[in-house]
Amino acid sequence: MSPPDQTTLPSNCDDASTLRVQNEALRNQVDTLQEQLAALKAELEAARGLTATAADTIAPTPADAPRRASCGPCGGDPSTSAPTAPPAHPPRAPPRHGLSRAQAERYSRHLLLPAFGVAAQERLCRGSVLIVGCGGLGSPAAMYLAAAGVGRLGLVDHDSVDVSNLHRQVMHSTARVGMHKALSGRLTCAAINPTVQVEAHVCGLSPASALALVDGYDVVIDASDNPATRYLVSDACVVAGKPLVSAAAVGTDGQLTVYNHGPDGPCYRCLFPESPSPENCSRCGEAGVLGVVPGVMGCLQALEAIKLLSGVGEVASKKLTLFDALSGRFTTVRLRGRSPGCVACGASPALTRASLPDYDYVLFTGQPPDDGPPPDLQLLDAAARLAPAEVAALLAAEANGAEANGAAAADGAAEAVAEAGEQGPEAGAKRGEDEARAGAESSTGSAGPAGPGPRRGVLLLDVRPQAQYDVMALPGAVHVPFERLDERLGEVLALCGAPAGSTPAGSSAAESSAANSAPTSASAAEAAPQGAAVDAPEAAAAGAGNHPPPRPRVVVLCRRGNNSQRVAARLAALGVEGVTDMVGGYQAWARQVDPAMPLL
Repeated sequence: MSPPDQTTLPSNCDDASTLRVQNEALRNQVDTLQEQLAALKAELEAARGLTATAADTIAPTPADAPRRASCGPCGGDPSTSAPTAPPAHPPRAPPRHGLSRAQAERYSRHLLLPAFGVAAQERLCRGSVLIVGCGGLGSPAAMYLAAAGVGRLGLVDHDSVDVSNLHRQVMHSTARVGMHKALSGRLTCAAINPTVQVEAHVCGLSPASALALVDGYDVVIDASDNPATRYLVSDACVVAGKPLVSAAAVGTDGQLTVYNHGPDGPCYRCLFPESPSPENCSRCGEAGVLGVVPGVMGCLQALEAIKLLSGVGEVASKKLTLFDALSGRFTTVRLRGRSPGCVACGASPALTRASLPDYDYVLFTGQPPDDGPPPDLQLLDAAARLAPAEVAALLAAEANGAEANGAAAADGAAEAVAEAGEQGPEAGAKRGEDEARAGAESSTGSAGPAGPGPRRGVLLLDVRPQAQYDVMALPGAVHVPFERLDERLGEVLALCGAPAGSTPAGSSAAESSAANSAPTSASAAEAAPQGAAVDAPEAAAAGAGNHPPPRPRVVVLCRRGNNSQRVAARLAALGVEGVTDMVGGYQAWARQVDPAMPLL
């Protein structure tokens, strides 16, 4: 039986959290040990069954007993003598390996493989792998390595299982939503192969703990989801001299390589000496991911780890494998060797065992070490932005106003019919229809048949991508994806009732860039060029003293409340009056107003 599974807790965890995690870890250790005990009992029962079968084969039956008693040298028939029982220890050549019978049977299909064999399996059973990240990549990697018989697995994560993880993170289940991912992963791996030692490191990876963790394993798998952790894992592997199997998956694409392997194998910093800017980093939480894609890449990571431990096959060092899921195409790109000037693995490295624990990876990458949402921007005056409840009240008021205007239009239509009665029924009906149509358009703010025009009511401008808009939207919202704002800017300004000539030629791209790069403390008035007509709610509130801001005319909506601020600031700079956005976007709406709406 393997040693009990271990859970690593750093000293900086608070006491209550530590006790909760330790309690859960001990319970999981009991479950794992019970599973191991059940497996050993099953093997023991099978061995007893074989022994009983052999005993039944050589034991005399009651009918044969007298006959056998009369046989032998005292006159018995030699042809009917009892068969000789097999020796207690049948002859067998000494084994040429160190695997037990249970291991040989469990991994028999590996042993039958001419390209692998018993020696490779022994090396695999003696090996150890640290998996950083228990998500879409780490799940299949951990499960296949456990099934393959890697002697010791370390699972590193700081997050808990969320229902949105389950379509790709196959190591977890619906029943484990809310459970720590490293603990859930350990249960799954132990259930697959109870003879493998699985260690859960529940506080994630940090510069202070990275070297101690990496030093304890033979191979490291980077299954993380953010640049800060990727640089940290790579640097720690360089300092500790361990090979790193790295993969990534987002959308419908994946990539894989092995860093820091061989005399000239590059590290992550050799290829990316400067961290990509946050806006150029796609994450599953923002861009989405087809669930099977990280599954494919995680399986390839397990394969590379097996090759590294067993010494079988060609390791994917100095080459990058690209996977296009929609075309089913794998492409291999050659990578250059180690960079002499690399600060991690170059001739004179700046990152050493002494300096790495103090290195600020968040400052270097500009991103936190997690897959959380982007930070909230503050481009508009907070007092002028609308909370989801305020937007709901605004929509309710619009609906009530529409009903009142509709009733008034109906009355006006009836009066028009009566007044035009002398002109004949057809003329009266025509005038009534015109009155009703005018009342409906004034209540809803709809564009007439001639095309979009200024809205009389509140305009809801939804700037999310088409895929998100197709899932859910607020009623009456006009959809203009953020990525298409430039090409549809004239249409949007017309809907918003912007003054004529508010879009100078060639200004769209420049002002879009200004809105995207505006400082977090900037308001819509600050984002506007000098002399521009700005009458956004926040500017009106600032100039009106204690008077409340005017009723908003345009409310911009997005997923989380960042792109909506960018668009609102840009429209205000172009002269749109009364433009604001909804704080927190549709996510806040789903949490605070409509819990039945899907939370993407």
